[in-house]
Parts: sequence; structure tokens; C-alpha cells
Amino acid sequence: MLKRWLGSLFFLSIIAHVLGAFVGINIGTDVSNLPSEAEIVAILKAHQFKHVRLYNADSRLLKALAGSGIEVMVGVTNEEVLGIGESPSVAAAWINRNVAAYVPSTNITAIAVGSEVLTSVPNAASVLVSAMNYLHNALVAANLNFQIKLSTPQSMDVIPKPFPPSTATFNSSWGSTIYKILQFLENTNSFYMLNAYPYYGYTNGDGIFPLDYALFRTLTSVKQIVDPNTLFHYNSMFDAMVDAAYYSIEAFNFSGIPIVVTETGWPWLGGAKESDANADNAETFNNNLIRRVLNNSGPPSQPSFPINTYIYELFNEDKRPGPASERNYGVVFTNGSAVYPLSLDTSGRVTGNSSSAFCVAKSDADSDKLQDGLNWACGQGQANCSAIQQGQPCYLPNTLVNHASYAYNNYYQKMQSAGGTCDFDGTAKTTNIDPSYGSCIFAGSSNSSTNRGFSPPFALSPETAQGLSSLNPRASKFLWLISAVFLSFVFL
Repeated sequence: MLKRWLGSLFFLSIIAHVLGAFVGINIGTDVSNLPSEAEIVAILKAHQFKHVRLYNADSRLLKALAGSGIEVMVGVTNEEVLGIGESPSVAAAWINRNVAAYVPSTNITAIAVGSEVLTSVPNAASVLVSAMNYLHNALVAANLNFQIKLSTPQSMDVIPKPFPPSTATFNSSWGSTIYKILQFLENTNSFYMLNAYPYYGYTNGDGIFPLDYALFRTLTSVKQIVDPNTLFHYNSMFDAMVDAAYYSIEAFNFSGIPIVVTETGWPWLGGAKESDANADNAETFNNNLIRRVLNNSGPPSQPSFPINTYIYELFNEDKRPGPASERNYGVVFTNGSAVYPLSLDTSGRVTGNSSSAFCVAKSDADSDKLQDGLNWACGQGQANCSAIQQGQPCYLPNTLVNHASYAYNNYYQKMQSAGGTCDFDGTAKTTNIDPSYGSCIFAGSSNSSTNRGFSPPFALSPETAQGLSSLNPRASKFLWLISAVFLSFVFL
């Protein structure tokens, strides 16, 4: 038994280090003027997000994600959990309609069953595990159970006393249900989904913990947070929250179940009494979070288990109820520009603003005026419009806004010094967001992807941008992984 457990731990360690940890993004849709599905995919590509979590199984967005290479976690809504938990046939229909119909073109890799069901819709708790089992059986029937993992996100509220982490346990009132969830996760080789918000841990903590601790900032020796039982030092509240969940799982005598943080983030704007919800703190938290996750290590008690994490969230959900902070977690505006600079990898590449000025078409401009502007730029304006001809690198997406943007910018870059303007009868605007994408390089942009901005407006991004898919490198890594697993079996 011990040998088998050690083998499982070894496999998980290999997988984690081969694939590396990732940072994904949640996409909520309580948004006024939500971009189209194609535009959302273009925004994801422009900002280099390769893992997304949806709160439902929106058919149009799943179709738009096809061929993008973006890994997708789809969601069973809380409203759907009850019906699925009471009927295997309903579960099978859900899988066939919302998963099997889209793979493999859409790279669905996980299903989140509900969202914080135990604490937000406790009446559904009695059927939650049944729903998970019925859905898993449907995945097996569709031969998708190895490709797609299934779990259910829970909030930190199911752990009433998360500090010190070593003594953390799940709320006893949910003990039976959580035990069955953990059994399911162990049996299906899945992961525990945790929603962990240091923002709330800090703002609800009555000053017990310093702000620097919540923001991943370095703590002075007198402020360092230490678990008195294990003497583990916790450099961030995020790590302590994740470890509290690991210890809670361990208290039920389970081990080897990795944790994926399905939600975390920091609001960049709040109400009059929410002074800690500001852009500086949000930028600090999310950039430090990314650096923390991408170092591929786990929390002190599980250092070999990286913490795959999804930031909450892509857009501000301005239609959400509650305090102002609830509506201001977005990292990207609906026009595709970054709310604040966001470094999405450890090489220093930044999703944010460029020092150059570009001229682009307004996405809501009158189409007749756009066509007139495009014709003038490519004709009398003497812009070089060869790149937007069919078969050329900037032809796709084949939209008037995209083609006009390329032509406007080409004219503007050539003629600005001679008095040329970016107006085109009110259909254009200047931006310091580099609109280049894939092999389509706009005038005024560097050809080097490491020096170029990574935040083109959505109207300028292609539905079929080249070179952004992570599938090929991951496939080669999996070949190596298979060999490693085989060798580990030999030695066990």
C-alpha cells in the first residue's frame, strides 16, 4: 500500500514538473456590452491566456474556442446540479450536449460541477456527489474520462479555522459530503478545486495579518508568519490557504490529491469603505501571484505539488450585485486593453501598454464611414495595404474593422510627422496598445515578440492567430512522461 502511494506521489511530481504550473483566467458573463465570442477568444490570445474556466457551457463560446489550443474548464451551473444529481440520463445528456459535441476541436480538459455548492446552495449538497458520479459515468461511456477531469470548486468557508494551517479541518457539518467528494477525487485521479481569496482573508481579518502578507510582498523577520506546530514559514496568505486545504484533506486520511485554485484575485476598485480595493494592490497581487505560481513549487507542506491557478477574472462583471469591489476584479476592459500591466510569464513579458502610438479603427464605427476611410487610406492616402489582401498575414480576421485598422495605422505611421492625423471622419482612435498579432506586424511595432506589447484590442485580433497553441510542446512532453511512468513501474 505504501509503495503504491509513493508511486502515485512520484507520478504526480513528474507530471507537475513536466507540464509546469499554469495561470489561467475565469470568464464571467454578468457584463454589459460583453464582446462577441470571437472577440473574447481574440482577447485571450492577445493576452496570452492559454487556460480558461467558464461558469457554464456556453455553446457559442465553446465553438469559438475550437482550434485555439486554449485549454477549457467548463462549468455545470448550480441550477443544473439538482437535476443532474437526480438522473443519470440527464447527466449523460449534459455531457453529450456540452462536452462530447465539442471535443476534440475545443480542448476541454476539466468540468467544474457547480460553484461553491456547499456554502452557496446547501440544498443541493445532498445530490452533489451523485451528480459528479453520474457525469463521470457519462464521460466513461463517451471514452473521455482520461482526457477530462471532474471536480467541484469549494470556498475557504468550508474550512472555518484555516490558521494555523496544520490544525485546519473541514466544517464538520459537511464532513460526510466532503469525505465522499475526496473519495471520488482519489478514485478518478482528479484534483480538489479551491476558491481562495487573500483579499477577503485580509479585509475580514481585523488587522491580524499585514497587507504585505496578502500581496506576496517580502515580510520583515518580526512580521513573518510561522505555523507554531510545524514551524513552516508562510510567505503569503495564498500559500497558507492552500496548505490549510491540504491539511484538511489529510485530516480525512487522504493524500496525493492535488489542489487547483479555481478562483483568486484582487479587486482594483471598491466603494467608499473598500480602500484596499485599488489598482495598485490588484496589480501587485496578480503579478506576484503569477510569479509565485510559475515557480512550479507547492506550499510548505507539499513543496512538490505546483499550484495551478485561475485568476478571477477576465472582465469586470458590472451587473453583479453586492459591494462595488465585487464588480471590479477584471484584468481586461471589454475593448481588449489591460486594466493594469500584467506579466504573464517569468521572462518579464508584459500584457500592457507599448511606448508607441498606433492608429486603429473604432469597433463601433459606422460601417459605411469605415469603408470610405479604408478606401481613402489605401488609395489617396498611399498606405501600403498589401498585408490585408487575401492570403497575406493580416487578412484574417476578414473584418472591416481589422482591415481598416491596419490601413489607418500604416498611413498614420508614415504621415504623422508630416501632419497626418488619426481621425478618418471620427472612425479612428490612437492607442498605445500594440495591435500586432501572430505574423501580422503593424507599422510602428517591433518584429520581436519579446519586445512587443501583448494587448491588442479585440477588434484587431484574429480568430485564427498562428503560433499561439501550446499543444505541440505539451504533446512532446507527454511522450517523455509516458517513458518516465513506464520506468517508475519497472522500479516499483
